[in-house]
Amino acid sequence: MPATHSEVQDPGITVREHLFGDDRPFAQCHASTLVSQTSGRLLVAWFGGTRERNSDVGIWGAERLVDASTSKLTSSSSTPPNTKVTHWSPPRLIAKVSDEAHWNPVLFALSPGGDELCLHFKVGARIRTWETWSQRSHDAGRTWSPAERLVPGDRGGRGAVKNRPIQLSSGDWVAGASIEGWRRWDSFIDRSPDGLTSWVAGNKIEIDRRNFSGKGLIQPTLWESSPGLVHALFRSTDGRTHRSDSSDDGQTWSTAYPIEVPNNNSGLDLVRMSSGALALICNPVPGNRAARTPLSLLLSGDNGRTWPERIDIETEPGEFSYPSITETETGLAISYTWNRRRIAVATIDSAALPNLR
Repeated sequence: MPATHSEVQDPGITVREHLFGDDRPFAQCHASTLVSQTSGRLLVAWFGGTRERNSDVGIWGAERLVDASTSKLTSSSSTPPNTKVTHWSPPRLIAKVSDEAHWNPVLFALSPGGDELCLHFKVGARIRTWETWSQRSHDAGRTWSPAERLVPGDRGGRGAVKNRPIQLSSGDWVAGASIEGWRRWDSFIDRSPDGLTSWVAGNKIEIDRRNFSGKGLIQPTLWESSPGLVHALFRSTDGRTHRSDSSDDGQTWSTAYPIEVPNNNSGLDLVRMSSGALALICNPVPGNRAARTPLSLLLSGDNGRTWPERIDIETEPGEFSYPSITETETGLAISYTWNRRRIAVATIDSAALPNLR
């Protein structure tokens, strides 16, 4: 298979691209994150090495580049005229600060257009000993500053644990964080005035453990529905996605409660689109540690009370997991783990999305 592979499913709706083929500089890869940039460009990062937890695992990245539009259809090309052709840059190592395993990169833009970027990632042989590191790019991810510890002395992970932070209407930034203890998992919201410094950890989000199965909730994904009203969805060991809400700009949070969407104790992500609709990417499968397939996009027009629309991205047996989602100039882009051997990106044109406004 060539280094970049595109497969069209339901023409006009979903395009899947593999960032690289079997010829890659690592045996396994997982936990991708992406940001949208101008003119159709995407930047994706993930961790890769011989195997998750191994000391050689580092943070890798690749960029989707957009070539000039084709002006006509030739006999040697199947590309329709007046369409843009994309290709992915070769994978490159963008962070490796020690001989310990690196985990869970999170990319986010500090300014519109995606030129000013920040990257959080975890470092540690075990999850309980994670430290969060951060580095910054001023040129859309082409070069990066030296990595620094986000919160000196941190153990267990601060800042963004899987999903990107968001900037609130108040100007503050909030990141979904969590601690994975041996017997108990807890989530909290980390807060910064500028998305870069002075992170302050909030209280643990309460769980009614009398009616909850398993260790707990981790890896929050966040959105703001209106100024001061902030919400979170969580990965869960209880078989269903859980939610918590804040009415004071993310300072305090309700006890988490289950919603109608199943969760198999695998990562999820959400974006609130410019239309106001919510787009949630997940494995909607009940059962702790159940199969990480299918991978599906769920859509809500009522701030997550119901999820009436679904688009399946992957349905075959295998592992299609740990997705990241962002809104682009033309619709949605989703990156995800493809059987631990590749990172895939699915793009969905806004014209193909149901109108939930």
